[in-house]
Amino acid sequence: MRSLTEQDIRNSFVNCSKGEAKRLAVPRELESLPWEDLDFLGWRDPGAPDRSYLVSEREGRLTGVSLRFPSSHRGFLHRSMCSLCLTVHPGNGVSLMTARKAGVAGREGNSVGLYMCTDLACSLYVRGKKLPESGPRIKETLTVEEQIARTRGNLYAFLDKLYG
Repeated sequence: MRSLTEQDIRNSFVNCSKGEAKRLAVPRELESLPWEDLDFLGWRDPGAPDRSYLVSEREGRLTGVSLRFPSSHRGFLHRSMCSLCLTVHPGNGVSLMTARKAGVAGREGNSVGLYMCTDLACSLYVRGKKLPESGPRIKETLTVEEQIARTRGNLYAFLDKLYG
């Protein structure tokens, strides 16, 4: 993923108002992020424990998504495997993230959800740059490049649902 500025990030959101995008907490120190290892930029809002954000680049176009997840994790609200990167986590390492759909459907209250790594570090887990608390990821027969392609495909399928 290419390096992004705060303005790039704020302009990319498709499922919130311009005012909401202007007020959301953007990560500090963007210049120090490992952009070459990111399939998407994901972060949690330190001031709003139930909010996270994700920005992805696809075919030269940025798509930003505002996500919500349960602030109190109950057994029925989390799974142990991320649906994007297929990393297994103990406890609350995976959460159901929901995103309001774009456009009229979102204004009518429609949303889509996906079980994701709570810390949104899927790109780093797939590349072995970060390990889950449980230790190494499950060994796969796919190459790292194939796992990255699968993760991106899962992400793009989720993003496509925002418009459907």
